[in-house]
Amino acid sequence: MGLMSKLLGGGGRSTGDYVELDISDFDTSATSVDTQLHIATIGDKSDVIPIKDALYDGDIVIADITRHTTTDRTMEHISDELKQVADEVGGDIIQKDDDQLVITPGGVKIAREKLGG
Repeated sequence: MGLMSKLLGGGGRSTGDYVELDISDFDTSATSVDTQLHIATIGDKSDVIPIKDALYDGDIVIADITRHTTTDRTMEHISDELKQVADEVGGDIIQKDDDQLVITPGGVKIAREKLGG
């Protein structure tokens, strides 16, 4: 099982499934946050709008697509739409297993090889 699978688990997730880590021991005063990582769930076509907005804002999105099969026509349309947005912003998109899409903005490419072999 990969690190992302271990971190994000499988199946349906909610915001209660994530733990906020205390980073107060780190000096963050010299850094500004320009890029955020968003977790999204795609249940229907309307869920694509905030994902597109995040990508246009320069953010990264990990989208849970477990409510759809990869052969679902709605999912094909959604994937095509997100591929077009990723292309427009100069970003990247990849499907991880059957349950997640990872979409990045311009300047962020997704490695196709796993770390550590």
